[in-house]
Amino acid sequence: QVQLVESGGGLVQAGGSLRLSCAASGPTFSRFVMAWFRQAPGKEREFVVAIGWNDFTTKYADSVKGRFTISRVNAQNTLYLQMNSLKPEDTAVYYCAARPTITAQAPGIMGMMGSWYTYWGQGTQVTVSS
Repeated sequence: QVQLVESGGGLVQAGGSLRLSCAASGPTFSRFVMAWFRQAPGKEREFVVAIGWNDFTTKYADSVKGRFTISRVNAQNTLYLQMNSLKPEDTAVYYCAARPTITAQAPGIMGMMGSWYTYWGQGTQVTVSS
């Protein structure tokens, strides 16, 4: 069983930055496609960004492109989300998600769907004040 634990959320002013972390258990983290999703109050869960087995294959939602950066350190079983130029509309609970894959693959269209992922963290709250 894989466990994902997010951290790094908090309260920040608009224009500020935060870095989220997702620590994963298990020996096969390097073979997971990983992603960040978010859910704002009263809204559906929304795809943010996904990453393949390394930093070279990523897919971003248009709403965060150029402001957020996903990365991973496989040796540390950790996924990161650097969030810059934060806006009030970025306020949400942020979740990391994982799907083990047999081969290295880019996240693709399927990687934007929450139902494609096998494991989920408990979430971390990000609040951006105006």
